[in-house]
Amino acid sequence: MSTDDKNRAIAAAILPLVGGAGNISSVAHCMTRLRLGLRDRSLVQDEALKALPSVMGVVEDDTYQIVLGPGTVARVTPEFEALVAEAPGPAPSAVGLADRGAAIKASRKARNATPFKLFLRRIANIFVPLIPALIGCGIIAGLNGLLINLGRLPGVTPALAAMASGFMALIAVFVGHNTAKEFGGTAILGGAVAAIIVFPGVAKIDAFGQTLSPGQGGVLGALGAALLAVYVEKWCRRWVPESLDVLVTPTLTVLISGLVTIFGLMFVAGEISRAIGEAADWLLAHAGAGAGFLLGGLFLPLVMLGLHQALIPIHTTLIEQQGYTVLLPILAMAGAGQVGAAMAVYLKLPRNGSIRRTIRSALPAGFLGVGEPLIYGVSLPLGRPFVTACVGGAFGGGFVGLFSMLGDKVGSTAIGPSGWALFPLLDGDKGLGETIAIYAGGLLVGYAAGFVATYFFGFSKELLEEFDVETEETEVRVAEAPAPEPQPAKV
Repeated sequence: MSTDDKNRAIAAAILPLVGGAGNISSVAHCMTRLRLGLRDRSLVQDEALKALPSVMGVVEDDTYQIVLGPGTVARVTPEFEALVAEAPGPAPSAVGLADRGAAIKASRKARNATPFKLFLRRIANIFVPLIPALIGCGIIAGLNGLLINLGRLPGVTPALAAMASGFMALIAVFVGHNTAKEFGGTAILGGAVAAIIVFPGVAKIDAFGQTLSPGQGGVLGALGAALLAVYVEKWCRRWVPESLDVLVTPTLTVLISGLVTIFGLMFVAGEISRAIGEAADWLLAHAGAGAGFLLGGLFLPLVMLGLHQALIPIHTTLIEQQGYTVLLPILAMAGAGQVGAAMAVYLKLPRNGSIRRTIRSALPAGFLGVGEPLIYGVSLPLGRPFVTACVGGAFGGGFVGLFSMLGDKVGSTAIGPSGWALFPLLDGDKGLGETIAIYAGGLLVGYAAGFVATYFFGFSKELLEEFDVETEETEVRVAEAPAPEPQPAKV
């Protein structure tokens, strides 16, 4: 079966289990999850979905999210969208009822959602589409640095440097574009206003008694400038006559937002960005082990809630300033604790074939930093192993933080990957070999601490009695096993 056929088969297997094409109101994806808007949640067959070999887990949030893993989800989503588009639509009356049910559900969910959490999700939506470019450019930057250190291919390294740096030089424009789109403005106007920040000509402008520098304020300034542009544009749409709208609205949007950006936002955002960089350096230099312990231990709950993506602006700001983010390798230790905990669960439940099968299928993704299958399929439903997995992440984070406090910074040139997948993106203030060794040591500490904490403290007597039982899979395997010798069989 070709790759395209395989991806289409995965999409075709998922579609009927989520209620068919008529039950789909929206389709999107992030790094690991297929995100579906559903008209009627009751039509979804959760257990059948989880049983599919390609599905690592499901998460219900503002959308119904099916965890397929990095790479796979980007290929399956277009096939899924095509199947939805090809399917005949349901009867209008059925659609009306489903839409009404979806509206009631959305209203109830909106009452339960806090404004702060909704705001964080919107901020995350701005940066998530940028992650593939950050990863690609980050890996090229790492390859280029390796070639320069080895003195190889001197004629190629300048070209690689251009490829790696081009996107980061203009990332403010993309952030502005996505911000305007997310908050209901014209995307290109958001990009146009944000482009002012990286325009070389701003070096000729004085603001607050200081000469501006291109890129001052970075992604935070771009986000603020584009957000301001959205509000100016919406104001213009309300008051400018329709006959003049096409001329006046974009002009006033760029003019007003641009002036505020140049003579206000660039300076303020620049100070905030500088403070973020200094705070991260100070934290790891003076409280590295303790800070790493807390960050590594608390990151899994953020992943569970889907709020970890709200950290992307901070990572991006650090990459802009220092060339790498020192926070990501520490936060990645949370995944190591999760892997160690899953290994302990596997050994503690020798008779539960169902959970052991889930762990076997999810561990490869866990080693690569995709933690959702293990979180939602293993540790979180069990309860206490989720806490002990956090303990493992805390010790791994403390290990990496300790070396940062000793002057050996470990950073990542891009965001997105974690676990073993982060190795090609590692960078620091010492040699590459030392940086890799510290990160690998952190992973080993996280694995070991998560395993030990879970094996000895992750199960109560009642929990073991409840889950360490024979399951259907175990019985099938026993039945299919080769027959023993006659004499032992009688014993």
